[in-house]
Amino acid sequence: MNNYEEILKNLYLKWSSTPASSFEWLPASGSYRRYYRITGEKGSAIGVLNEDLKENKAFLAFTRHFLKAGLPVPAVYAEDLDRHIYLLQDLGDLTLFGMLSRDRKNRNDFPENVLKIYRKALYWLPFFQVKASAGLDYSLSYPRAVFDRQSMHWDLNYFKYYFLKLAKVSFDEQKLEDDFNVLMDFLLMAEGRYFMYRDFQSRNIMITGNDLYFIDYQGGRKGPLQYDVASLLYDAKAVIPQKIRKELLDEYLENLAEQVPVDFKEFLKYYDGFVLIRIIQALGAYGFRGYYEKKSHFLQSIPYAMENLRVLLGSGRIPLRIPALTGVLQKMIVNPAFMQYSRHAGSLTVTINSFSYKEENPPDESGNGGGFVFDCRALPNPGRYEEYIHLTGKDQAVIDFLKKEPEVAEFLANSFALVDQSVRNYIEREFTNLVVSFGCTGGWHRSVYCAEELARHLSEKFSPNIRINHKSITQ
Repeated sequence: MNNYEEILKNLYLKWSSTPASSFEWLPASGSYRRYYRITGEKGSAIGVLNEDLKENKAFLAFTRHFLKAGLPVPAVYAEDLDRHIYLLQDLGDLTLFGMLSRDRKNRNDFPENVLKIYRKALYWLPFFQVKASAGLDYSLSYPRAVFDRQSMHWDLNYFKYYFLKLAKVSFDEQKLEDDFNVLMDFLLMAEGRYFMYRDFQSRNIMITGNDLYFIDYQGGRKGPLQYDVASLLYDAKAVIPQKIRKELLDEYLENLAEQVPVDFKEFLKYYDGFVLIRIIQALGAYGFRGYYEKKSHFLQSIPYAMENLRVLLGSGRIPLRIPALTGVLQKMIVNPAFMQYSRHAGSLTVTINSFSYKEENPPDESGNGGGFVFDCRALPNPGRYEEYIHLTGKDQAVIDFLKKEPEVAEFLANSFALVDQSVRNYIEREFTNLVVSFGCTGGWHRSVYCAEELARHLSEKFSPNIRINHKSITQ
């Protein structure tokens, strides 16, 4: 067993006074932190391993401050910073991005239930920015206490060296640097005395039942108000329609005005400049993770960022003369090479079925053949208990029942690994269809839950087109 796994299990034992009965590695995010779900008699917790001590201190200090201010962030159960580990409240697996990917029918659709969560997130954002800013120890901010010129220059150089250079986009370095300075001078005129979350986006908002929680604010620092709302509304793969963006921005400003006096005209004067630098920062991250670290799924976000740039540049709302930067961006948004990743991922449709073994396995209507059929009948069955008989695997009570069972987590991890291999290969080869089916006795509980979990997993990892067919509960 990995030594850190043993250390995390010991920390769980110290916190819960009961040994861990299951230990599940969770898929990596865009950071180098490692996450584990540890389960025992007292319930589950998320174990975190991160060897960056300063980042750990920032996250834990900010979390305690936010909890004291009444903000919805995960509780801290235990920590051992000498060994780079801590335990957090388990908020489940559903992110706002996962919900959006699962529930939208196509990229032009923006479901009402998801819109409500966005509104709720933008209700809470001013509380982080204004209320929680009071008394926050910014000396712990990592890697920098203020979103100042140095912070901005790091982001702009990140874009220049990890995106433009690696993607072989030509530019005049001196003229580009001159425009960077013009952009920074402009943005630094905006009021910057608030808490800036830094990575306020749909993957960092967790949905737990009817509640939402916020995570990954360890990069927060003192800064302007505009940056965080720009981060959420121009989150690349979320593909928020422009009309919805406008409605949500107006609603955010109304919420903000309840916390602090707001000059709307002054706020909007700088807003699109912060949209621009956020998109640029994101492209730097996609370049670093995708081109440099060879993690191809990050490259799939590039076409969506290009579309955001196209909308922004077409609006004419950036009141700056930055011809070298604008020229580079214009060259990028018409480059067909930056659209291929989306086309490849989007060309694959994964049909996920749940069914009862009392009935016939749903056929592959695409005619492609192959795929997977997973038998869930070896898993613990909620249908044997009176309180779950009339529920399905989409109901929270059943979800909670199955989530706590180690056999279910192991079954899903093995299923995901097999399906991931095919999805990755199908995207590379530009195949168009894959069918995955989960069967159980009645087709109401275990198979439905597993199908929903696979849909969430694939949406977050690969973003193919997802079709879910619950044969038994939709008849």
